Amino acid sequence: MTIEDIQNEIIDEFSMFEDWEERYQYMIDLGKDLPLINDQYKTDSNIIKGCQSKVWVHAEMQNDKIEFTADSDAIITKGIIAILIRVFSNQHPKDIIAADMDFIDKIGLKEHLSPTRANGLVSMIKQLKMYAIAYQTQLK
Repeated sequence: MTIEDIQNEIIDEFSMFEDWEERYQYMIDLGKDLPLINDQYKTDSNIIKGCQSKVWVHAEMQNDKIEFTADSDAIITKGIIAILIRVFSNQHPKDIIAADMDFIDKIGLKEHLSPTRANGLVSMIKQLKMYAIAYQTQLK
């Protein structure tokens, strides 16, 4: 599936819920299904800067595609990183770099987060794209 296909799938899933209480619960459930990062990668160098809670992300290149794993010490934040990893994992670095993230506005996520969580969301996206840029330079 392309990044856009996955984003559209997420938009469809979020549209099934009537209110943000249900959407938050769905994000928490997504966080529970997150491919967990190996404990050896839960280091300060893998913490995303700019997040109020701790979020660890690890990236590995497999067959020209990046696989991400992550974890967080906060349940909502864990759900947010789970959504982003679902969108970006197993995608080619150039597709991650070029990805438009407007699906976040379409599901209303940013406007329903506290300012510190919204800043954390931006930091998560930035960090995942930085991994993609680093791996893309290795492919050239």
